[in-house]
Formats: sequence, C-alpha cells, structure tokens
Amino acid sequence: MLKKFTLQTNSRDEMLDVTHEVQQFINENKITNGAAIVYCPHTTAGITINENADPDVKRDMLRRFDEVYPWDQKSDRHLEGNTAAHMKASTVGPSQHVIIADGSLLLGTWQGIYFCEFDGPRNRTFYVKFIS
Repeated sequence: MLKKFTLQTNSRDEMLDVTHEVQQFINENKITNGAAIVYCPHTTAGITINENADPDVKRDMLRRFDEVYPWDQKSDRHLEGNTAAHMKASTVGPSQHVIIADGSLLLGTWQGIYFCEFDGPRNRTFYVKFIS
C-alpha cells in the first residue's frame, strides 16, 4: 500500500511535523502491524524523526544546519546556488522506517516524523509505503 502526500512549505528552511498524516493513513486503512517507510523524492528536502515536544529543538536544528552549511559559500559552484540545501538534505536523508504495532506508529514519547525543507518555499510531496 502506497500513498502520496502533498504539502506546501512556507520558508527556505522548515521542519513540518507529518506524524498525524502518517498515523491517519494507518487508521483509515486499518493497518495493525508492520512498518511504514516515509520517503521524500526531493534532493533539497528530507525526512527525519526527532523531538516534537519543544519547538526550540526544530529552531536549534535549523540554525545549526545553517552554521554547518552556510548559504553564502563563494566557492560553491552549483549554478542554482543551493548547495547548502543539497548538503542539509543529504545529512538528514531521504527516508525513515517506523514500526507499526497494534495500529500505532511505534515512536518514543517525544518523537515525531518531520518533513525537512531546505530550499523553500515550495510545493512538495512525500510518500508512505506500508509493509506487512
């Protein structure tokens, strides 16, 4: 079972919590056990699992990504000028696997699934594939 999700990002760098959308799809399809693969088909965005209780975690992560991969590197040669976005997306990665147990995503108390935008704002997609 595969579902395509669409979303609109609003900033150059942004982390959007998509946990609810993934769980809702599990509920709608009465999936009880298995795994979900959450996948991003973009080279300047990614998927991560991290804390979703304190919004400062997202802010700190995005700030630190900018410190490690600054946008104003004069030695970058990529014509589009978004090498930093490619580096951030490669660091985060394109996908995450999550176990489904008893109809729920098996996440820790403070964990959420995030779509990470690094070259927005844009219309984006991500996919969820369920494996039984």
